Amino acid sequence: MQNTLLVGLSKQMVLERQMDVVSNNIANMNTNGYKADRSLFQEYLSSNAHEDNFASADRRVSFVQDRATFHDFSQGPTEETKNPLDVAIDGNAFLVVQTPGGERYTREGNLAINNRGQLVTASGYQVLGTAGPITFQQTDHDVSIAADGNITVLEGTSRLDSIRGKLRLVSFAQAQRLLKEGGNLYAPGEGAVAQPATKAQVRQGFIEKSNVNSVVEMSRMIEITRTYTQIASLLQQQSDLHKSAIEKLADVPN
Repeated sequence: MQNTLLVGLSKQMVLERQMDVVSNNIANMNTNGYKADRSLFQEYLSSNAHEDNFASADRRVSFVQDRATFHDFSQGPTEETKNPLDVAIDGNAFLVVQTPGGERYTREGNLAINNRGQLVTASGYQVLGTAGPITFQQTDHDVSIAADGNITVLEGTSRLDSIRGKLRLVSFAQAQRLLKEGGNLYAPGEGAVAQPATKAQVRQGFIEKSNVNSVVEMSRMIEITRTYTQIASLLQQQSDLHKSAIEKLADVPN
């Protein structure tokens, strides 16, 4: 009876963590460049019996253990916006941005120019180029972003392209070591070393949408809720049986 309660409680704890992951995915299904999280589980076997008078070997109890949460870096769908400052990245690369906490990485490509002429993200963080922050002049117009990340403009009445910088695109051999932060940013975790992304390309006038599948995530949420309710009912039944057994033992005459 105690084993049933312990196994049920272990499953409930895992379901609660899984619900947190699914809820966060659903909350960000409309966030540009967002990458979904997934949960990994494993079976944990244990034996609580230690007596020597069992006729057969002790039965091992199977618990549920959430091993880790990993990032799903699969490509999200792209949407054409025709905004010259919007970029979608084809490939496993990230834009580099400057934050108060240092350099961070993002796939969110809806960029803008702030009042100081700097190229920034929707959250206001400076987008870094290969030579540092990318800055525009007040007379710049007709911004063009090439597939390799080179940014050119027409300045004033000139018909010649002027270079404003090149987007710094990086990739990671161990991308799962990136730490997800708020604001759709990733911080470099232990062993996550940024390398120039030589194979990635940029598409101007497009946005990468979230790779969260709303139908799949809603189905998971319903399944988790149903399973949690079933386990809660089972635990309540076991608790009632335990209580009833104790009451009957208490009524046994000495």
